[in-house]
Amino acid sequence: MSTARTAGAPAATVATQLDARVESATGWTIDALRSTGMHAGEELATVAAAHRALSEAERAVTYHRTQLHRISSGEFDVDQALFTRIHRTVAQLQDAAVHRDARATDLLRTLQPLEEHNREQHVHPGAGLLQSDFAALVALAPGGAVLREHLLTHRMSITTPSGSRITWPVLQRLEAQGLVSRDVTHSLQSGQPITLTDIGRTCLTRRTTPAVRTARAAAAAGVPMTRPHRR
Repeated sequence: MSTARTAGAPAATVATQLDARVESATGWTIDALRSTGMHAGEELATVAAAHRALSEAERAVTYHRTQLHRISSGEFDVDQALFTRIHRTVAQLQDAAVHRDARATDLLRTLQPLEEHNREQHVHPGAGLLQSDFAALVALAPGGAVLREHLLTHRMSITTPSGSRITWPVLQRLEAQGLVSRDVTHSLQSGQPITLTDIGRTCLTRRTTPAVRTARAAAAAGVPMTRPHRR
């Protein structure tokens, strides 16, 4: 255990295809989950450990894929030794992908109780927002924002007219709660306008927002950060 903690603390987190789902189910950002979630109760600790395992498995897939690209890029002579190395690397990549998929299944299994609990809750939209999500609503209020996908890297960027940036997971959570909407008639490359919905504006104009908190503050107070999935 100490080895995983030591190795995971300084290393950059490798993004996975389940990151947004983890953040939605737990109410924690991935960074907060990795740094604090391990100590915030058994349920979140299990999710944090499962996500860490998936992230490391994704790192292995990326490594072997990069190796395969390198040895097939024309740097080496085309001979039997190259063919042997390619076959070996492909086999390693396949094994890494199988391991990654198994870790993804493990993570989904740990998320299932949280997601079921969230679906059973009936609360007002916008209640219990993370502080970062509420800040994003404030940034969007004056003039909205634009979502763009980079043509080459396929990374998502959300920028407001004032230059504020909103992360893709935050936008997904706000959309899931019906607090923002985006115009999908525009392509992602040209930019999809994002605006607050009536529910989002109502959430901003409430005089009290006691449920807005950081994940770290909630953990310190002993408050579970599992919140309902709101539409």
